[in-house]
Amino acid sequence: MRMPAISCLSVLALTLAGCSLSAAVAPDDRIDLVMLQPPRSGLSPLSDDAFKLSRWSATETLVALDAAGDPHPALATGWSQTDPLTWEFTIRSGVSFHDGTALIAERVAHSLRTAAQAAPKPRILDGVELTVKTRAGKVIVTTGTPDPLVPHRLSSPQLAILAAKAYQGRIVNPIGAGTGAFELTRVDGTSGATLERNERYWGSKAKATGIDVRFVPDGTARAAALRTGEADIVEAIPVSQAALLDAKTITEVPMPRTNTLYLNTAKGPFKDPGLRAAAQAAVNRQALVSGVYEGRADVAAGLLGPALPWSAWRPARTAPATLAKPSRTKITLATFTDRAELPEVAAVLRQQLQTAGFEVELVVREYAHIEADALDGAFDAFILSRATVLDSGDPVAYMVSDFSCKGSFNIAQLCDERVDAALAEAAATPAGEERRRAILAAEAAILDTGAAIPMLHERVLQGDAAHVTASAKDPRERSLITTDTRVR
Repeated sequence: MRMPAISCLSVLALTLAGCSLSAAVAPDDRIDLVMLQPPRSGLSPLSDDAFKLSRWSATETLVALDAAGDPHPALATGWSQTDPLTWEFTIRSGVSFHDGTALIAERVAHSLRTAAQAAPKPRILDGVELTVKTRAGKVIVTTGTPDPLVPHRLSSPQLAILAAKAYQGRIVNPIGAGTGAFELTRVDGTSGATLERNERYWGSKAKATGIDVRFVPDGTARAAALRTGEADIVEAIPVSQAALLDAKTITEVPMPRTNTLYLNTAKGPFKDPGLRAAAQAAVNRQALVSGVYEGRADVAAGLLGPALPWSAWRPARTAPATLAKPSRTKITLATFTDRAELPEVAAVLRQQLQTAGFEVELVVREYAHIEADALDGAFDAFILSRATVLDSGDPVAYMVSDFSCKGSFNIAQLCDERVDAALAEAAATPAGEERRRAILAAEAAILDTGAAIPMLHERVLQGDAAHVTASAKDPRERSLITTDTRVR
């Protein structure tokens, strides 16, 4: 049994997320979920908020990915490639949106067209020309160039299929508009959300009757919620709090997530490849893993880590640029507070860079208040914890987004012909071993520029109370509450 909800005053840090704790014990068949980051875009599925909707089983896509990253049916029961540019998807029958309207091909096409025409586009569609139409009750997807990953792309939570009511001009509102096992019924700004079981769900009915979500950016407060019994499931337990919790309540999952130092290649000191090389030489990765993460992370050999076993195939890289002497070069180093370890990483990294001869000004804010500046190139260096296969199960979309000339998340401001050529080759290669080797060649081209210094690969620590069963432990951070998840 869960303990009664405690006063907000008992965990002062919870005030960072808004004092939204209930004074009464929630019903035992509902799930109390504490999550790390509040919504950034009003839970719009066209933003990173889409992954919250997916983790709550509120929205669904045409395609799902299995543990190996291979595509499987979801709202589409099957698909075929009819020519090099065209894919045909058969839509599952008997599915209703949460508002009671039927899932039909025209509704699917509207959702996909909205995503394809959005500004900015979802990351998974970076550099992709996509047109969508219907024919004989099927959805026809056409790309401007041959794209072997169309089914993988359509598995991205940012391409969730929603009811007509969700689309209100330029706003996409997911409340009551999904097809998933749980219906989103209420959003309390950045403090919480409420979901109810979808009694008309096309698949197996959820065992829990609902989900009560709280957003708690403070890691100490999240851990306290698990320790006191105030939460059933807690996302992203900070490493520093793990020792204070019952080891049986923590699961350590290797993640396709890399803690990377992005260097601004367009302006400032790191426009000089020699200074980029000097910064790379200054970074002591093992010290970060041992000191900040207490050994609960893996030293990075590249952008891709042990969550992708084939990353060990990576080829030998060319020699780095000749090191320049920093000679007390002034730089700004920035990161955000939403991931508890990053401010400490920044503090240690600042010392390492200063030891190498840089003068470092440290800037640390909440992510919502620093992202725009980072994307505008306001900092010389930026520490980012980045999921490398978040969208499609394939790293190409992440690499294009972060390192191509037209990438929408290019914090390093990198534009390099060799990198773009390698990414284009990887994107055009069919899925399988050949594509994986092309991806590693693109990784080498990126790393050779010195624009990104991968430091470590994270392991997520998920907290589950002893009475919780069957929560998902998903390295891609797409699933968390499933139809089988329940509290005893």
